[in-house]
Amino acid sequence: MSTKSLFKGSCVALITPFTEEGVNFEELERLIEFQIKEGTDAILMLGTTGEPSTMSDAEKQEVIKFAVKRVAGRVPVIAGAGGNNTQKVITDAKKAEELGADGLLLITPYYNKCTQGGLVEHFTLVAGSTGLPAILYNVPSRTGVNLLPSTLDRLADHENIWGIKEACCNFEQICEAIKVCQGRIEFYSGDDAVTYPTMAMGGSGVISVTANVIPRFMKELTQAWFDGDIEKAQQMHFKLLPFSKACFIEVNPIPIKAAAKMMGLCGGRLRLPLTEIEPQNRQKLEKAMRDFGLLS
Repeated sequence: MSTKSLFKGSCVALITPFTEEGVNFEELERLIEFQIKEGTDAILMLGTTGEPSTMSDAEKQEVIKFAVKRVAGRVPVIAGAGGNNTQKVITDAKKAEELGADGLLLITPYYNKCTQGGLVEHFTLVAGSTGLPAILYNVPSRTGVNLLPSTLDRLADHENIWGIKEACCNFEQICEAIKVCQGRIEFYSGDDAVTYPTMAMGGSGVISVTANVIPRFMKELTQAWFDGDIEKAQQMHFKLLPFSKACFIEVNPIPIKAAAKMMGLCGGRLRLPLTEIEPQNRQKLEKAMRDFGLLS
């Protein structure tokens, strides 16, 4: 594990509750308090799960400001600030720092894409634009860009690059990246279903979608690994698998917002182009929640 560390364990990629008019800050406060009460190690605002691509700059800034104030230093608040326009990302990163965020999550540029050399230049410029620690985010299934181990090796010594949320779904690549970076940065699973195996390869935890509704479980799974209770961590991993699969039965965050609504945590409103979960998938999600013990 790296000496540069924003957190170890479970960080929730928090959903953003909406009303017809805007962000539902009453529900957001309730979600934040639920997370802290249940032991979450860090809170990510405006990750993919938070639907920032459908939010205005003003809304995003208000969400960061609100979260920082409500969390009040109890756990780190990480702000998603990535994008495919380097100058805009720099502006957003500086604003997140101004608003009091403890760190940044920076996704690889999507749609226009870039070369591996372009990734190095992009992340180097963005990470150097503030004093905040940054966690890079590699999710090629969404972005069309894969941050390769050799590229991460070139970035790992940057004083402000502290970790990576890895969701490439390629264990050979993850192993190679952890090997070449040799403890210079933290590795976090970007896929709940592979939290345990990622930690077994040297990872430091997870940035989790399912933690929106099972924060204590995800905290305890990671803590079991840290405590050396491999059998407990493994059994929790096996229990998590079917529930995690159900939480991705449609594109994230459609299922997890539906699950949160079923548990009374928020209203579950989505913004277009995302739509309500399909009835047949809702039934499968409900069954998985009952099997997990979340619903009676």
